[in-house]
Amino acid sequence: MQGKVAIVTGGSQGIGRAIAEGLARAGARIVVADLQGAEDAAAAFPDGVGIGADVANEDDVRRLVAEVVDRCGAVDVLVNNAGLYASLEMRPFDQIPLEEWRKVMDVNVASMFLMCREVVPRMRERGGKIVNISSGTPFRGVPFLLHYVTSKGAIVALTRALAKEVGKDGILVNCVAPGFTMSAGVEAHPDVVEKLRDVSVSARTLQRDQVPEDVVGAVVFLCGPQSDFVTGQTIVIDGGQYFH
Repeated sequence: MQGKVAIVTGGSQGIGRAIAEGLARAGARIVVADLQGAEDAAAAFPDGVGIGADVANEDDVRRLVAEVVDRCGAVDVLVNNAGLYASLEMRPFDQIPLEEWRKVMDVNVASMFLMCREVVPRMRERGGKIVNISSGTPFRGVPFLLHYVTSKGAIVALTRALAKEVGKDGILVNCVAPGFTMSAGVEAHPDVVEKLRDVSVSARTLQRDQVPEDVVGAVVFLCGPQSDFVTGQTIVIDGGQYFH
């Protein structure tokens, strides 16, 4: 991936930060896009670029991608990682406020649509790779987080449909679906850890905590040249909690 320009949304911490580190080791020039901490995170990478942006905001996305092209010359890889999860309250579906439902859909799904819509015209010139971060939850039908689970299922559908549309342009679109991951964002919410950590570990074939680094290998593979005949796929990375 030497010389490739890779945007990682939500890349300042957690899974996004681990992915950025993996892509950097593979030789990519990293662009960290995040609401907070983007510049500080990018400073850890050779020639890294950090841009503060709300990827659920259409104007911010336009500005972000234009700045990346201006500063880096191209966009070769997009990892759509930004999303809401740990801050959401688990509750019956009929108690989810509509405003919260819409926010989850905006941040988790519309942001990916906006980012893809903006980078695909740039990628058409020389091909590209897009990897969307979903979740294992839609495959298992996890209850009490209906908006989150629905949004993550939509990402799988978005990936498949977009792959069909842009394959002729040499753009490959795939998806990675992690299980419950002990990221910094999750650890900042002890109530979430208390509810989900033990039950997740006990349900896995590989019974240990999942950490952000567990996701990196699959993402780097899907962003690199060894996956040049792979598109429209979803790889579930959850330690064997779900088989499909």
